Amino acid sequence: METTTYYQSPVGILKITAKDSAVRSITFVDSAEEQEKTRQPRAIRKCIKQLNEYFEGKRKTFGFPYKLNTDSEFQQKVWAELEKIPFGKTISYKQLALQLNDEKLVRAVGAANGKNPLAIVVPCHRVIGSDGKLVGYAGGLWRKQWLLEHEQKLAGTQEPSLF
Repeated sequence: METTTYYQSPVGILKITAKDSAVRSITFVDSAEEQEKTRQPRAIRKCIKQLNEYFEGKRKTFGFPYKLNTDSEFQQKVWAELEKIPFGKTISYKQLALQLNDEKLVRAVGAANGKNPLAIVVPCHRVIGSDGKLVGYAGGLWRKQWLLEHEQKLAGTQEPSLF
């Protein structure tokens, strides 16, 4: 059974869904739907606890149970690379394509990045343009900027730094 919870964060409302004892998605939404009062699954409770810690500046990585669902092997590879980007650092789409051994994949990398179902946790917000500019973010560029500034402040860096 799939369970949905809404979480009010400093960057807006996050819709969290879980199924089979793992979080399946964290997405930005404009408003929360009305919910029945039921006990949240353990995975969602852990997710919310860790998101609170992240936003309070007490957490840099996530350890709650989650599952990335896709039939695309390429998306899986891209998302695995996203998880390697250090807290407070950024990488360009081109660099990410090069890590996958083909610079020509830059557009495909961008598309896979945009389909990441776990905002914040799988840090697609840490991917920027080759010129250092903030480009492309499903949650909106203002959220991407907020998340990067939040992480850079905690990491002790002031400007986006490519790793």
